[in-house]
Amino acid sequence: MKKIGLIVKEVSEKKIKSSIKDSGSFFVIGYSGLSSPDITTLRKSLKTNRADFFVVKNTVARRALKDIGMDALIKAIEGPCGFIFSAEEPVATSKILCNFSKDHEKLRVEAGFLENKVLTEDDIKTMAKLPSREILRAQVVVALNAPISGLVMVLHQTLNKFVICLDQIRQKKTS
Repeated sequence: MKKIGLIVKEVSEKKIKSSIKDSGSFFVIGYSGLSSPDITTLRKSLKTNRADFFVVKNTVARRALKDIGMDALIKAIEGPCGFIFSAEEPVATSKILCNFSKDHEKLRVEAGFLENKVLTEDDIKTMAKLPSREILRAQVVVALNAPISGLVMVLHQTLNKFVICLDQIRQKKTS
């Protein structure tokens, strides 16, 4: 019969592996020195973006990353660490982490993973400065709409000038 500690480690390792496969992006953070209320606040702010904070033992995290083939991230596992699995928008999650780390210096964003690319702390900070997905979509729509709007305005002005010209001709003929 297996010991309970071994079962917990196996379940944690399976959770990490399945969460990495399901989310597509995740972050590794160090939280040494953060109080329990601060961690609760971080969890709540991450939940608004459908992101989960998962704390795990370092040996379990290293083993899971090695089994998946993400050896480059193993060096980021130092001290008390956790995984942030982002289900929706990794840019919004990185903004939450960077804003939280400004207020709480003990939180360290160690590394991340996005679309088969390992992210450094600087990459994550740069990503946090990007506009949200909705803003980017709106900018694309405006950029695509601008030529059409310009054409409509030119045609409308030409039509207005033509009508004004016809009106002036009518006025000359009636006077």
